[in-house]
Amino acid sequence: MIIDLPSTTTSQLNKKLVEIRDQGGQVALGRVLTLVIVADDDAKLEEAIEAANHASREHPSRVIVVAKGARTAAPRIDGQIRVGGDAGASEVIVLRLYGPLASQGQSAVVPLLLPDAPIVTWWPGAGPKAPAEDPLGQIAQRRITDSAAEKSPIRALTTRAKAYVAGDSDLAWTRLTHWRAQLVSALDLPPYEEITGATVTGEADSPSTELLAGWLAEYLKVPVKRIKSSSAQGIISVELERRSGAVDLTRPDGRVGTLTQPGQPTRRIALQRRSNPECLVEELRRLDPDEVYEASLNGLHKIAAPHTKATTSAAAPTSAESGGAKPKTGKSSAKKAKAEKSAS
Repeated sequence: MIIDLPSTTTSQLNKKLVEIRDQGGQVALGRVLTLVIVADDDAKLEEAIEAANHASREHPSRVIVVAKGARTAAPRIDGQIRVGGDAGASEVIVLRLYGPLASQGQSAVVPLLLPDAPIVTWWPGAGPKAPAEDPLGQIAQRRITDSAAEKSPIRALTTRAKAYVAGDSDLAWTRLTHWRAQLVSALDLPPYEEITGATVTGEADSPSTELLAGWLAEYLKVPVKRIKSSSAQGIISVELERRSGAVDLTRPDGRVGTLTQPGQPTRRIALQRRSNPECLVEELRRLDPDEVYEASLNGLHKIAAPHTKATTSAAAPTSAESGGAKPKTGKSSAKKAKAEKSAS
């Protein structure tokens, strides 16, 4: 059910929500958080609401969408309430702010927040340089941006890294979960050898590739090279160098990865790019500060100067297996242990 309330107030919106609950029972009270979505781009608005509806299956919430209307118009709020099948397990309130109100989103949102519930603010498109300093970021325990949605993704990532405050996060980081898990899993297998270096190859403007390189640099404490590809999207490959041969995880097609390492059979791994709804679900599972993300931001300045790779038509070359060297049976290196801890 979708109810439009043009030229309304936050008080009228609250009254309408109570009326809907009393009359039809569509709006449940068991919400676990308030999700504030800041959608300056109308093209992103419906996509963001769809992602929030998907996430509501695991995290029932009140979703407040802040959209900006014409700044030259007279001040007013056009409201919309979505419940039932149009809102998943959430209740969605869309606020379109006109005139001077367009820059006063916080004052429109605060009266609609759930009492005594955590607040998460998400910018699915272009976001602020310092999320914690934005008025809608100041009221939130968790602030989610998406550097990949910016016009200059790498610049946006590095700018936010300098302005990082505990509680900040980025979907470019969430998209790395499967990559990090596979790399840590590979280090659980023999030979248990020290990592001496790493190379990360990916799209030139991929913030996820930068963060993966920063994570490796920060936790492995080894030189990490970043190779920029001009003909691929996202992350293409990661190579971890060891004495007996490299651990290679490649994904040239964006869907299936191949893991090769000395002494182990080659494995094909499902490594499809993650959707925004999938990433949002993961982000909402924990609302405490992400210390591993913070450490990976700190690792960005440790990455070696990037090189450019002209083509990625074929998978990255894999290392030959060790020529008869026996896998070590001793305990794993300290560097491997640090990487395992950071991916958990």
